[in-house]
Amino acid sequence: MANSSGLNRTGVLSRVTVAAITAALVGTTTAAVAADAPATPQAIKPSLSAPAASTAAAADTSADAEIRFLQGVSGSNLYWYEPNGSGGYEARQWANDTWGYAKWAQQADNDGDGVADDLWGWSTSGNLSYAAGESASTELVNVGSGWNIYNKVLSPGTLGGGAAADIIARDSSGVLWIYLGYGNGKLTGRTKVGAGWNIYNQIAGVGDLSGDGKADIVARDGSGVLWLYKGTGDYKAPFTGRTKIGAGWGIYNTILGVGDLDFDGLADFVARDGAGKLYRYSGTGNAAAPFKPRVTIGTSGWNTYRILF
Repeated sequence: MANSSGLNRTGVLSRVTVAAITAALVGTTTAAVAADAPATPQAIKPSLSAPAASTAAAADTSADAEIRFLQGVSGSNLYWYEPNGSGGYEARQWANDTWGYAKWAQQADNDGDGVADDLWGWSTSGNLSYAAGESASTELVNVGSGWNIYNKVLSPGTLGGGAAADIIARDSSGVLWIYLGYGNGKLTGRTKVGAGWNIYNQIAGVGDLSGDGKADIVARDGSGVLWLYKGTGDYKAPFTGRTKIGAGWGIYNTILGVGDLDFDGLADFVARDGAGKLYRYSGTGNAAAPFKPRVTIGTSGWNTYRILF
């Protein structure tokens, strides 16, 4: 691991998470399903009657945003970057070269310790797998198949009022769906939460941007306008109506929620432009102006990654 002297928040990302999810992406060959929603194998259907702590009152409303290592896939190689404690990243570390089958990946903090050390990974065949970074056995969970019906998946944190991270997914018709998490990688069936989301070419978010303790997302339209969707904590309607928070965001090919990168307890974003530069947008906790002015944290080379998460 890189030098972690600057990491003054509790915990670090576990290396075993990388190994486990890699095995899932490479070794699982579950056939795609014909149904209109991803299937969950009978053997791993959740045994709980509802997601853990499924009321809004039970949601984690801590002021501190979670810490995340930035991870990137270049070709089949996976690399990771540790936060340096001053709003940027340490030198990159190589993990392995078996990520050629990866299509998307998302981090999660399902044990609520403030560190995102769990991981969902989607393969090019549409299979979803999960690895818990702090599990004693690092049990690999095959969550299901058929996820290729979606063109965007995202885990912004807890959206439905529970204690675990949830997933939203957009299909080719622009319909947005939510899957509630059980905290062990397993998910409920999907619930439709909106339509018309194909107007956006970027959707991103990790944690609270507006200061109310609920996870929010941002979305960029084709004109480069950035919109904020505040979270509600209600899985049936997880977002309020949109609010315009900026213009000119069309210069970026990637906008990504990264948790608390500058260690001030607020959720931050990074953005990558066409020249391969990386910028940090520190959060303010103010819904009307959720970001401070951008700061350059990478001068070149970041376009090498086909996946950043």
